[in-house]
Amino acid sequence: MIKTNNLKITAITPIIAPADLRQVFPLSEKDRAFISRSREQIKEIIQRRDRRLMVVVGPCSIHDTESALEYAERLAELSRRVGDQLLLIMRVYFEKPRTTVGWKGLINDPDMNGTHLISKGLGIARGLLSRVTALEVPVANEMLDPITPEYVADMISWGAIGARTTESQTHRELASGLSFPIGFKNGTDGNLQIAMDAMKAAMHPHSFLGINREGRTSIIQTSGNPDVHMVLRGGSRKVNYHPEDIAYTEEQLNKNGLLPTMMVDCSHGNSNKDFLRQPAVLECVVDQLLVGNNSISGVMIESNLQAGSQKIPADIGQLKYGVSITDACIDWAMTEKILLSAHDRLKQRK
Repeated sequence: MIKTNNLKITAITPIIAPADLRQVFPLSEKDRAFISRSREQIKEIIQRRDRRLMVVVGPCSIHDTESALEYAERLAELSRRVGDQLLLIMRVYFEKPRTTVGWKGLINDPDMNGTHLISKGLGIARGLLSRVTALEVPVANEMLDPITPEYVADMISWGAIGARTTESQTHRELASGLSFPIGFKNGTDGNLQIAMDAMKAAMHPHSFLGINREGRTSIIQTSGNPDVHMVLRGGSRKVNYHPEDIAYTEEQLNKNGLLPTMMVDCSHGNSNKDFLRQPAVLECVVDQLLVGNNSISGVMIESNLQAGSQKIPADIGQLKYGVSITDACIDWAMTEKILLSAHDRLKQRK
């Protein structure tokens, strides 16, 4: 018999169903209440009814749950000190888009050795989210694979659609059905229209293919997500966090009939890929807030226990604890310093 299908497929392996994984790591009523409350606070900040600054901060990606949990514990303590001015949300990113090839994240390859034990990765991811939530630290996650949210979305308070996927119809449809606020990043070249088109698309109802809690392929019908906003991450040619850039973005959002509220990503294009420039970007944002800006609702910072980054060694046991294996991050000492400074300065606002 002549085969005409799966000619380039080497294996198809069933994975655990979302409903089964949720039984292993269920949410308590207390955790559900905390997540719902965090989402509502984020919505209030995006709408500028709450003048606090939302801060999505944490590792570029999660590869070690022990160091991630230590980071969450430190963030919980810091949050208690700055909560009147800053709403701290931990970056807990399990999936990484790659320009070509490379490690795709903890869910795809939890052992970092090419074995791609995705069911194991999903279990590790949901288990970590359970522990972070128990610390009453809100979770931020990048929505990359359209199947993954059914496994973890009930634990997420804020989501991002990255610069590489903002133009994707699949991700716009996905965002339209998510139960939490979503930030769309501008394009890698700095293009704002891509993100604004995505925001408008995500606000509308859609019907598309996905999976249900039992893991069966299903038609997903959504009502649209009104809680969307822009994330300014700079571009390949210039940064976009200075006052003139913010004013231009406000103008474009208004022209497109969108709420003029935005988050500034202190990393990526806005730091010219130099992680040590993130504090300067945050300082510029705080300067603008102090003189009356009301459109910047949040910032994003790539931070870890230790500074810099490392490559994945052949012997995983040689990994340095608390150091990123993707983008370079500022360390905890610097993170604490700049957030305490931002808190103290924002207290001066009238």
